[in-house]
Amino acid sequence: MHPTPLSSRRGLLAACAGFALAPSTLLAAAPSVQGYKVVNTYPHDPNAFTQGLFFHDGFLYESTGLRGRSSIRRVELATGRVVQAVELPAEFFGEGITMWGDRLIGITWQEQTAFVLDLKTFKLWRKFSYAGEGWGITHDGRELIMSDGTAELRFLDPQTFKELRRVRVTAGGRPVELLNELEWVEGEVYANVWQTDRIARINPKTGNVTGWIDLSGLLPQRSGADDVLNGIAYDAKARRLFVTGKLWPKLFEIQLTKPR
Repeated sequence: MHPTPLSSRRGLLAACAGFALAPSTLLAAAPSVQGYKVVNTYPHDPNAFTQGLFFHDGFLYESTGLRGRSSIRRVELATGRVVQAVELPAEFFGEGITMWGDRLIGITWQEQTAFVLDLKTFKLWRKFSYAGEGWGITHDGRELIMSDGTAELRFLDPQTFKELRRVRVTAGGRPVELLNELEWVEGEVYANVWQTDRIARINPKTGNVTGWIDLSGLLPQRSGADDVLNGIAYDAKARRLFVTGKLWPKLFEIQLTKPR
């Protein structure tokens, strides 16, 4: 997510006024809060409105948003150089991406359309439709997991793309709204919470938030209201965790500190 121009975003936030994710409430509701240590810093395209991110075979795969600027890219980690890219049609607002086998799956915000591409060539393989909005997507090795900006995670069959079930995400008994970019990390779903500097660690079976990752201060100098934290990628082989944000000039490899 997303809404642009700024007035649209403010309208959404106003509609959600008093919701359970004010920063003080996040901390109060969390069973634990983890900080971070920056291990490495890499260049990142400051014009990339980052929506989705994952790591595979030494490269980052990234989706960008905004109508007329949405793309799916393969990016060189060390340099931030885009080595391969495909643009979405101008009417589509790109959102999260994930991979399944030799396919890359990218969803869109309000167009109710997902693109399935060949992972190597980025050639379009097929499309599929879903109801409502699309924000983030990942998978657990068995099912696709999708967010739509609400407190629910959708689980989809990766072959038919039919919705199988939903799980409601809560922290301290309260719904966690505005779940955004998703990443599967060692049995948990990590989810950016839009317009915050926090990542929720979610039990995929119960929907319970098992802890928060507080990334405050990671990029203190920001150019505007749109350049929020968004983008989580995990290198499972080397156990490396990468994070970035929309329009950020840097991508960070971080280590999590002990919960407090």
